[in-house]
Formats: sequence, C-alpha cells, structure tokens
Amino acid sequence: MLLESVAPLAFTRAGSGEPLVLIHALGADRRMWDPVMETLALERDVIAFDLPGFGDSGKPLRAAYDAPFFARAVVATLDALGLRRAVIVGNSMGGRVALEVGLTAPERVDRVVLLAPSLAWLRDRPWAPLLRLVPPQLGVVQPAPRPVVEAIVRRLIPGGADGWTAAGVDEFLRSYLSPRGRAAFYGAARNIYLEEPHGPDGFWTRLPALAPPSLFVWGRRDTLVPRAFARHVAEALPGSEHLELSCGHVPQLERPRETHDAILRFLDSARECCMA
Repeated sequence: MLLESVAPLAFTRAGSGEPLVLIHALGADRRMWDPVMETLALERDVIAFDLPGFGDSGKPLRAAYDAPFFARAVVATLDALGLRRAVIVGNSMGGRVALEVGLTAPERVDRVVLLAPSLAWLRDRPWAPLLRLVPPQLGVVQPAPRPVVEAIVRRLIPGGADGWTAAGVDEFLRSYLSPRGRAAFYGAARNIYLEEPHGPDGFWTRLPALAPPSLFVWGRRDTLVPRAFARHVAEALPGSEHLELSCGHVPQLERPRETHDAILRFLDSARECCMA
C-alpha cells in the first residue's frame, strides 16, 4: 500500500492496539522487520514503511536524504494514517531518523527504541572536504557490472547467503541497482558521514534535548556502531536505558526473539509506570 507524503511511501501494517512505527537501516527496506513484525503485531498496531529513496517508495532525485528530510516523512506518515502519537523504533540510519523525530516533533512520539543507531562521528573524517564537493546524483551512473556489485555485497555482509540476511541483501540489490535507488543510497550515506558532531546544530550538542524516553540496543559484535558509543549516549542522556545483545549491527535479523522481547519489556515498563 502507498501513502503520499514527501514521496509515495510503501508500507505494511499489521495488528491492533497502540501504534508502533518501524524504520529501516540504510540500504534496507521495511522487509528487514519481518522477523519481529508478526510477534510485535500480537500486541501493537505495527507500521513498517520504506523511507523515501528505498524499497518500493518514491525516489525523488534531488531530495536531501538527511535525517530532517526522513523525519518529516515519518511525521507525514503519522498524519496520513491519522496517528497522533506512536512509539518509533529504528535500526542504524533508521535509529538516527527516530532520534530526529524525537528531537523535532516530541509531541508525536511516545518512546523511541534505537537498535544500533547511526550517530555522528566523533573521530576525524578525512574524506569530508572531498565528499562535500561530490553531488550524490552521480550515483545514477553504475560503473561496475551487476555481477561484480552483487559479489562484493554478499562478501561484505556476514551471512549474506543465508536466511533473513540473504533476503535483506536481495532487497538491497533490487533498490541499489536502479539509478534513483543508487542516488538515494549515496545521498543518505554521504549525509551520515558528513553530519557535524558539535556546534550549534551538531548532533551531540542537540542530543541532550531528547524528551521521549529512550532504549538503546547495542550489538557486542557490531563493527559499524561500536558499543563504546553507549558511554557517550549515557553522558548526553543520563535517563536513557541501554541493553547489549550478542549480535552485530542488525539485532532484529540476528537476534529477533531477544529484540522483540526487549522492545516489549521497555514498552510494558512504561505502561506499569503509568498505572502505578
């Protein structure tokens, strides 16, 4: 099903109860939530959608593809579905988007769950000056043949030939191998790398203003967002909750039962506090 917001958005909806929105990672789509969606839908009204530029959603060529752009798409989706508030769950880039919604539209967010969220880099970014000069629209050109790209992707992603991870790789390739999907991927990846950590609009400067209660889930074997980031987050958000799982960067694919249980425990604790 498609929604019109900043672009036509494809989404899947299941279950009933309090709304819970699932936001996918860079290069992924709503299907990355399949391992947990059915069980979450036993207790919640679950909506998983493809961000603009990814999956089956529209792919505007000149969109910003940064966290504020995606956050506006999430709020527009809530509006289109008639939802005043929702729990927002995001993985990797989707976690960064969930944080942006919580920072810019806290009145629309009950709680946020961040699964290995992408966060502004704290170390040097040597390629930043060059990347600022390169328009992401150059991604419409694919210099490498499809078999070469597919072989590289499957080799880089652990478990890329098996189970849920293999399905995720297939969906990534389906989008990436289209010109507009490739431009969106490069645009979003570029913005993740270039996000300023400090200064008036810096991510770490703004993070302490996050109002909705938050749960951060870290993977002990995550090589993209190391669990060492938990210390920096805890300093910025002393009231945030943290959980480590024995997995890499995508808990809902690698440890679906533990991820499902962690989300529901966090949400149930909110319900118990309200009833106390």
